[in-house]
Amino acid sequence: MKGFDPKFKDFPDYIIGITKEIWEDRGIATLHDYYAPDIVVRSPASVVVGNKDVIGATMATLAEFPDRTLLGEDVIWSGTPEEGMLSSHRLFSTATHLGDGVYGKATGNKLAYRIIADCHAINNQINDEWLIRDQGAIVRQMGWEPKDYARYLIVREGGPEQCVQPLTPANDKPGPYKGTGNDNEWGQKYADIVTRIMNADMTAIESEYDRAVQSEYPGGATGHSWGPVDRFWMGLRASFPNATFTIHHQIGRDDPMMPPRAALRWTLHGKHDGWGVFGVPTGAEVFVLGASHAEFGPWGLRREFTLFDETAIWKQILLQTGEL
Repeated sequence: MKGFDPKFKDFPDYIIGITKEIWEDRGIATLHDYYAPDIVVRSPASVVVGNKDVIGATMATLAEFPDRTLLGEDVIWSGTPEEGMLSSHRLFSTATHLGDGVYGKATGNKLAYRIIADCHAINNQINDEWLIRDQGAIVRQMGWEPKDYARYLIVREGGPEQCVQPLTPANDKPGPYKGTGNDNEWGQKYADIVTRIMNADMTAIESEYDRAVQSEYPGGATGHSWGPVDRFWMGLRASFPNATFTIHHQIGRDDPMMPPRAALRWTLHGKHDGWGVFGVPTGAEVFVLGASHAEFGPWGLRREFTLFDETAIWKQILLQTGEL
């Protein structure tokens, strides 16, 4: 790979390799090299600019979860080394809550949860990132409900005026990556399926998903067959029935020894004006950053992974309703 350290055999090896080097091998200082000085890291909870803040956040996380592992399940990517590459990296993380920190006093609880990180890399360095952790799964395993944790965060961070503001179009920062993925048929197929569902065509589930589909959704929810897929997408869309759904990035890939697969990064932006998984409609304006991975087989979409941050959605709702 032109411009990248020759110790990495390909782009997935680079993404998985530097993740282990930084977190598990404690090579936190390598962030000075692997992350651009002015990198923009967006998560549903905040927007961070600069690798110094990333390094600080990494150390704080490891102080709270010193045995944290990040197991790379897949890297779905597009681009070229010369023009830059975008990886959608799905991870399964395990950790034990052994230190006091952002999640409160140490509980000793063992956690398992997923992450999807979209990273743009060129010349051996990441300079743009979108990061979604399954915060709903994390806080539930610590004994919180996502709404209660969001309320706790607002108070602990100094109240509505001082607290860290969740990601919205108003506070997003432009980064160097302007790409939208590739035109592979599997990315297009998955984009079409999710768009149909978001347009209330729920028949897409039985027609396009394998009857034995395995689904992995926010809150660490694992499902099998069509029912959990229908309940998840229906519950989300019903909460924000008039919100604008936009796919910002789509990748499809055919790789040796892998099923055809796809990665989407999307947003849902609008009012919380419907009954769904976020309870009583509040009219709050909400911005949902989501990421989805899919694997296809002979009978349709056979595995789906979708993440968004429930706590960041609740934080937006609570900040606007004043229900603290």
